[in-house]
Amino acid sequence: MMRRRSPTAEDVARLAGVSRTTVSLVLNGVSDARIRPETRQRVLEAAARLNYRPHAGARHLVRGRSEVIAFVMRQTPDQVFADAFLPEVLRGLSDVLREANLHLLLFPLAPDRAPEETIRLLQERRVDGMVLSGPRFEDREWLERWGQETPVVLLGHLANSALPSVDVDNGQAAAMATRHLLRLGHRRVGLITNAPLSYTASYERWLGYRQALEEAGLPYDEALVAFGAFTPASGAAAMEQLLKLPDPPTAVFVASDVVAFGALQVIRRHGLRVPQDLALVGFDDVPLSAYLDPPLTTVHLPAEDLGRAAGQLLLQWIQEGRPPTSTIRLATGLVIRQSCGAGGGA
Repeated sequence: MMRRRSPTAEDVARLAGVSRTTVSLVLNGVSDARIRPETRQRVLEAAARLNYRPHAGARHLVRGRSEVIAFVMRQTPDQVFADAFLPEVLRGLSDVLREANLHLLLFPLAPDRAPEETIRLLQERRVDGMVLSGPRFEDREWLERWGQETPVVLLGHLANSALPSVDVDNGQAAAMATRHLLRLGHRRVGLITNAPLSYTASYERWLGYRQALEEAGLPYDEALVAFGAFTPASGAAAMEQLLKLPDPPTAVFVASDVVAFGALQVIRRHGLRVPQDLALVGFDDVPLSAYLDPPLTTVHLPAEDLGRAAGQLLLQWIQEGRPPTSTIRLATGLVIRQSCGAGGGA
């Protein structure tokens, strides 16, 4: 049995007695096309009679938009998969885009990959805008160049950048976490960063840690600082480094819950107890942190709200045709649980 041929735009044009161009303009919703109402109605009726649906790709070309937003993460694919903070961010961003009938393209961009390659790939996909998560200091130039052609919103902060951004005050949040450990009586407080200091958020959290030490009249000791890289494995390696010191810390602020997962495993492997032998504070408040043993004291970041705010800024730029001047900073707070020794509940 022969398969029935699918209807085409030519079939619709023939039935309606119009040109293919008119069919394309009507069915792709080009509102400023000068087409008489009775002609538009004939095209719609012909398309319904033939059960014709225009191809999505062609529809986007006619409108001059792809209806796709790129979410670019400044991490390797392995780091992205390990990042338990991102799903909450993506939930907020996706909710906003879904309401606007926009689709999301996830795109890991490792630090060793040239940004020009990313720009080329995004141009090929004709994305309508981009949210960049976790900027590095070196990103400002290429992002602002790309922002002259396509709307770009930062999920993070870049000093001296004109691009709209959504973030928290990483420095003050890190200082808050460190002060909490200092108030509990600790004087050798270590730091495990969430990422290398080439990432702006990591650098700002490192500065906040130093600020709290300075306020307490304590010297900054480089030996008490180890560097994570988004993953539990990096946290494990960093904690090994700190515990091998001749005079190891009695408390550690880990600037990422995911990195802290690996750090906690190493503490146990050394036969130490949390918080009796070593107090621990994380950062992000990912859902799993409340279910660790012991539950992790951590800085709460409003991940879903961050994603939602980034999406709203991007939509504003797309709809108005000019960049918002907004720099949004959302509030953080310390969630006290049992890992710090302050007697918090789970």
